[in-house]
Amino acid sequence: MNHLVPLPVLLPLFGAGLKLAIGGRLPRGQRVISVGVLTAVLGVAIALLVEADRDGPVVARLAGWPAPTGIVLVADRLSALMLVVSGAVTLGVLIYSIGQGRADKDERTPLSVFHPTYLILAAGVANAFLAGDLFNLYVGFEVLLAASYVLLTVGGTAARVRAGAGYVVVGLLSSLVFLVAIAMIYAATGTVNLAHLAVRLPDVDPGVRLILESMLLIGFGVKAAVFPLSAWLPDAYPTAPAPVTAVFAGLLTKVGVYAIIRVQTLLFPDGRLRELLLVVAALTMIVGILGAIVQSDLNRLLSFTLVSHIGYMVFGIALASAAGLAGTVFYAVHHITVQTSLFLVTGLIERRGGSTDLGRLGGLARMSPLLAVLFFVPAMNLGGIPPLSGFLGKWLLLRAGAEVGTVTSYVLITAAVGTSLLTLYAMARVWGQVFGSSPDESGATAYSSGASLSGRDVAATSKVLPRTMTLATCALVGLGLAFTLWAGPLVALTDRTGAELVGHAYVDAVPLPGGSERGSGR
Repeated sequence: MNHLVPLPVLLPLFGAGLKLAIGGRLPRGQRVISVGVLTAVLGVAIALLVEADRDGPVVARLAGWPAPTGIVLVADRLSALMLVVSGAVTLGVLIYSIGQGRADKDERTPLSVFHPTYLILAAGVANAFLAGDLFNLYVGFEVLLAASYVLLTVGGTAARVRAGAGYVVVGLLSSLVFLVAIAMIYAATGTVNLAHLAVRLPDVDPGVRLILESMLLIGFGVKAAVFPLSAWLPDAYPTAPAPVTAVFAGLLTKVGVYAIIRVQTLLFPDGRLRELLLVVAALTMIVGILGAIVQSDLNRLLSFTLVSHIGYMVFGIALASAAGLAGTVFYAVHHITVQTSLFLVTGLIERRGGSTDLGRLGGLARMSPLLAVLFFVPAMNLGGIPPLSGFLGKWLLLRAGAEVGTVTSYVLITAAVGTSLLTLYAMARVWGQVFGSSPDESGATAYSSGASLSGRDVAATSKVLPRTMTLATCALVGLGLAFTLWAGPLVALTDRTGAELVGHAYVDAVPLPGGSERGSGR
């Protein structure tokens, strides 16, 4: 089974190279290659998850070089589960983008640019999830940064280029911090292999370990959009095309969360920054949701809720217990799907209503009942209405916090409950304003202010929603509901994942040199 581990990285890179060779000559071929590659990646990810859950982490040593000399890719329960969810989301967003491209005649997202870059982005995500050493994780982040900048500026508008430039500067600064941390870790331990570091780092001076932990958390905190390192996100994401915004919001920040989970559980299991992480989690929740409820643009509102709900995941990581980590994993899986769905629906709202400005929208429930349902379901899921998966994820985290029983954990529980209520308020307000009110009540809808819209946008408001875009959105909304219907098996899987993260399965699976070798590495 270990021969499957590199495929989630290699298949998208091969597909991107093939499509660059084809160029723009065969648009249908571009689409077939993209869908086929990501479908294959999803199938491989499912196979890896089944194997990792049944028999433990699956390890691939590239070119046969042993760890820590060579590159090692590791698929344990956490990385395999994240691969499955990311594969499903990237495939759904790709199909959505194909529908949008057909509807727009590919004027805004040319196939010869968008599709190869999108596959490179998918390869970077997979590489980050599977990386068995810090430098390969850094490479995955850099692949993500390069591809995401191209996708962010597709169309070449001034707003997109300006937002993309800020995004790249922030990304490069966080990558620089990460790279310096890698150099310092190698100087202190002589290795960057994660399993090897788990053995060697406890022998490093505690003061040095604290500096290394702080630098890694800063680097990953920027990528995960943790407060106060999240100011870049609400300005960067809303300017991109709807499918790009959706995959960025749903997935890319979770790569940063994944990196924090990995280094905190493997390298700093008894880290001295737990209390600080709890404070950061509370501030991320509160500041993010307070920013959301004052927004008048739907994309910016959802961007602030994205920041806010990253705080829930940091909460579980900071608890450093099996239950807390299980809650974080469950919530990350839920949030990737739900947040992506909401941004895809927002793209449909913009197409149907001509704007994402809440002051110019109204009465869409009567004009498009399906669109109203597609927004309502993930919005309530994000707000944590029982028995949806958003409620289950929050309940798992709150229960884990109560089990820890410290004053700080109870403060976090209070912040989490308050954030959930404010999220529900924000989502209910949006639904009521966009779908519940009539154009006459809103007084300034897209339909009553057509003079302020471009001719293209006015034409878009009169069209029926493109079928492919709608079906892709329905599929992702359905996937979010599936997490509720099959919550029992998913909770059991995340419980096993949490237990594995606090154990030694990852280190035991990777063969290490000399007396520190603890496993055979299947």
